[in-house]
Amino acid sequence: MDLKVTPGLLSGKILVPPSKSISHRALIAAALADGESRIYNLLDCVDTTATIGALTALGADIRQEGNCTIVKGISVPPETAEINCFESGSTLRFIMPVAAALGCRASFDGRANLPNRPITPYFTEFQKHGVKFLTDKMPYITEGKLTGGVYEIAGNISSQFITGFLFALSLLEEDSVIKITSPLESKSYVDLTADAMKSFGVEIEEGENEYRIKGGQKYKPCDYIIEADMSQAAFFLVADAIGGNVTPENLRYDSVQGDRAIIDIVKTFKENGGKAFNIAADNIPDLVPILTVLACFAEGTSTITECGRLRIKECDRLAAITDELNRLGAKVEAGEDYLKIHGVEELHGGDCLTYSDHRIAMSIAVASQRCTEPVIIRGADCVSKSYPTFFEDFRTLGGKADVI
Repeated sequence: MDLKVTPGLLSGKILVPPSKSISHRALIAAALADGESRIYNLLDCVDTTATIGALTALGADIRQEGNCTIVKGISVPPETAEINCFESGSTLRFIMPVAAALGCRASFDGRANLPNRPITPYFTEFQKHGVKFLTDKMPYITEGKLTGGVYEIAGNISSQFITGFLFALSLLEEDSVIKITSPLESKSYVDLTADAMKSFGVEIEEGENEYRIKGGQKYKPCDYIIEADMSQAAFFLVADAIGGNVTPENLRYDSVQGDRAIIDIVKTFKENGGKAFNIAADNIPDLVPILTVLACFAEGTSTITECGRLRIKECDRLAAITDELNRLGAKVEAGEDYLKIHGVEELHGGDCLTYSDHRIAMSIAVASQRCTEPVIIRGADCVSKSYPTFFEDFRTLGGKADVI
C-alpha cells in the first residue's frame, strides 16, 4: 500500500497501543506456566501473531475473548514443531532456546530480512549444551534437549538470545549461569524479561556481567495487563515536539521499558528551546529513526552514537533513515555506528521508500508534518508488523494520508 501524506500538524489526544516487547514476553511466560493465564490488552500485530503461532506449535492453547487473551500452558510438548517466525527476530531468538529446553525437534522459518539477521554466533552455546543444528541457514532445524550449566554470550550483537535463554534455562532442573562476554547493549530489554518472569513466579539473579538462574523453577499462571508501548509513544511525542499538539494519554511513567527515555529526551528538547542534542543509543535502538526526525528540526548539529546494530534490523536502518530523510531535504550523515544530523527549518516533499520497515514508515509520516509538499510513502502497510492501526490514529489526529 502506497500513501500520499499531505503536510499538516497533528493535534489531539491518543491512546498508545500495547507494548510489543511486553506482549511477546507475557505470551511466552504464560505458555510455560502450568495452568491458564489471562493476558489483557495484548498487542495484535504480525510479530505477536508469529509468537502465538510458535507457542501453539509447541503445545500451548491460546484463544481470544474480547480484550482478553487466554493462554493454557504447555503440558506435553510435541516431539516436533514447525515454527514460522515471519519477520520477527524476537520470536526466533526467544523461542529457539525454549523449544530446545522442551526437548522438541524444531524447524524455524522466516521471511524478508529475518534470514540475514545474526544468529549463527549463538550456535556454539546451544551445541555445548546438548542441542544440534541440522542446518546453518533458514529454515534452521534444532534437535536435542538443552542442558544447564555455564553459557557465554556476547552482549553486543543482540540481547534477544539472552532473553530466550533466561526463559529456557529456568525450565531445567539444574542451575545455570549466563556470562556476558562483551558490553551488554539493550540491557533494558533484559530487565523487561526479568520483570515479566517475576510476574509469573520465576526469579533470576543479576550479578556483575552475568545472570544466575536457579533450576527447578515453575512458571505460575496469572492475570497480566500489557502497558502502553513507549517505542510507539515516541512517534507521537516527537510529533508534538516538532510543532504538533499531541498528548499520549495512557503512558506509565514508572515503566521498566527502556524506551521510556523518550519522555525525558523530548522534555529536555523542549526546555532547551529545540537545541541540538547528543545521545548514545545503545540501550534505545528502536528510538533511533524517530530521534533522527527530531534532530532534523533542532537548532544546530545533533549526533546519535552507538547505534551500529541498526544496520542488521528489518533493514539497514541507519542507511534507510538517512537516505529517505535526505530525499525530503534533510541533512543527515551516516557513519558505521553513528548519525550526524544538521538541523533545518523545514523539509520539502518527496517520494520515499520504507524498505518494509515499520519504524522507517512511521518516522517518515511524522516528518511529513514539517514538509512543504506532499510525501509519498511506498509500502506503508509494513506498519502491520508492530502497529497496524498507525495510519488510522494518524488520521484521527488530523493527519491526511490517502491511499494511492
